[in-house]
Amino acid sequence: MSERSFSEWLRLRSEPDWTAVVTHPFAMAITKGTVADDAMRRYLEQDFQFVDSFTALLGAAVASADGFEARVPYGTFLGQVATTEEKTYFHRALAELGGRTEVPLEPVTAAFRRLMDEVRTSQDYLRIVAVLCVAEWCYLGWASHAAEPLPESFVHREWIELHEGAEFRAWVAFLRGELDRLGADLHPDPNEGTDEDTGDTGDTGAELRRREVLDVFRRAVALERAFFDMAAGPGEGSAS
Repeated sequence: MSERSFSEWLRLRSEPDWTAVVTHPFAMAITKGTVADDAMRRYLEQDFQFVDSFTALLGAAVASADGFEARVPYGTFLGQVATTEEKTYFHRALAELGGRTEVPLEPVTAAFRRLMDEVRTSQDYLRIVAVLCVAEWCYLGWASHAAEPLPESFVHREWIELHEGAEFRAWVAFLRGELDRLGADLHPDPNEGTDEDTGDTGDTGAELRRREVLDVFRRAVALERAFFDMAAGPGEGSAS
């Protein structure tokens, strides 16, 4: 087996989109508190549209996980999203910015919800974990760039704090650990490039399974990048 973990292999095979997400100009502006109110309002209005699908995806992880020890962290985090910090933040932040919780979906928002619903209805635990891991690991990635002192406005500061810190890092580590555990038998040769590079025909069960997981991981990363591009708007540092 490669010394590199399966989750890290997936991340590396999702470049350059991964780096574009965790260093995106819009995300970096959040860490500095410089996003204009109208832009932050539009971004949070769209991000709130994921709450229902994301909550359902967490529920699917509880149902499809392969043991009690795996189910507990999902149940714990589900309670936090549904009833405590994150939901409370959205309502306070949108009220502060004059935003709404019900808005028409941007195309990228609709596409990301479709991906979440696709893996949820599949009840395929490994694919569910892959999408959850992208969503949370990407956000830890950009939030970890924030330097003290954090922005004065709670709209920026608390959004950073929700995606950084020991508790959130432990949550991301759990998701990565599940990918690594479940993908241990799927891990490619350490000297292997991408499936396309190696001419992998997907003839074996492991190769096919690896392709399935890599596909949803890459799709989720690409959608994260497109979501920040949408938030930035034309000429505001969006990716090409």
